Amino acid sequence: MEKSLDYKGRWRNHTVAFRVSDEEARLLNDLVALSGLTKQDYITRRLLCQDVVVQGNPRVYKALKNQMTAIHEELKRMESISSDNDELLYTLQVIAITLDGLKGEDE
Repeated sequence: MEKSLDYKGRWRNHTVAFRVSDEEARLLNDLVALSGLTKQDYITRRLLCQDVVVQGNPRVYKALKNQMTAIHEELKRMESISSDNDELLYTLQVIAITLDGLKGEDE
């Protein structure tokens, strides 16, 4: 395997791995898709308490659209939102914040 530098000229030769539940994996994948970052960059920024700044692009737009469609379908299925749906509410909150930030770029 050939060594390569990351976009900031650093060697990334350490592997960090950990286990997550199915629910945590789904939530992590959703948050990564909404950020527009790679999973590695997203996790690194979050672990180092750095801001995750979403740059609007077609991939982020598609992720937002897919998440909103899934949330809409889930809300139609449910009679009311209960405390059992904290993951859905958290994802909806992240989408709202992201959309608000994207709206601010247009102004």
